[in-house]
Amino acid sequence: MTQRWELLRALGAVADSPAAARAVAAPLGLDLVSDDEHTEAFVLNCPPYAAVYLGPEGALGGEGADRAAGFWRAVGLTPPAEPDHLTALLALYAHLGEAAAETGRPATGDALTRARLSLFREHLWPWLPGYLDAVTDLGLPLLAGWAGLIRRAVAAEVAGQPAWPALPLALRAARADPVVGLGDLVGLLTTPVRSGIILTRRQLAAGAGEAGLGHRIGERRFALRALFSQDPEATLAWTAAEAARWQDRHLRRAVGDDVAGWWAGRAARTGALLREHRGRLDADAAGARY
Repeated sequence: MTQRWELLRALGAVADSPAAARAVAAPLGLDLVSDDEHTEAFVLNCPPYAAVYLGPEGALGGEGADRAAGFWRAVGLTPPAEPDHLTALLALYAHLGEAAAETGRPATGDALTRARLSLFREHLWPWLPGYLDAVTDLGLPLLAGWAGLIRRAVAAEVAGQPAWPALPLALRAARADPVVGLGDLVGLLTTPVRSGIILTRRQLAAGAGEAGLGHRIGERRFALRALFSQDPEATLAWTAAEAARWQDRHLRRAVGDDVAGWWAGRAARTGALLREHRGRLDADAAGARY
């Protein structure tokens, strides 16, 4: 049992810093990750913060981080500076598991176990599967190995848990705002909990290449606006394909998993919106010709 908690804590440490990743590489059977690879993955493309994937802003901090901080307070702990960081969340999950095993009071042990399960259900499982897909998409072999390890460890945790009575709060509260114009699409596509997809900087650069467009280096919203300004139709076609790709991967996990089904539904809605906007462009173009 102790090894279980140590494994989860070590897997979380990989996302913390290059030094932390190197410290746990040998015990985990992983090759050493360079500073550049670690920065590419965890700083530039896939920040390991729940708020980025579950928050209504699709960015660090905000409501998503506040929700995680509230959990720390609920279990009687002072939230760390980054309460929704994957390293902190997995360390807390392991701590609650260890504390439940060590206490001599059954009632206390039950309460700690309920808290651990709630942490997993509300703050880890809602975003980790998709996040690990995004890390794997980066094409960094050393971190793809880490993603595979953590995916198997988290799947083992799911297998041992009782059925969940409801979707996590972050998903139940997620907005589905109307999308009126192309400008609205940028906000949708860069907010995973609204779109059902994760667009990283590297994926945007690859999409620009596939569409034959120039890639503007910078923040994701800036880069995506630049693509829409160059060729709205080509950008809509590429992003619709991305929505379909994410819908398929969510659906592959959706059997027996309402969370994956929810994400698949969001990606399907996004794909439909993108196809609708592309249809409008085609209709406008046809009207202009006649």
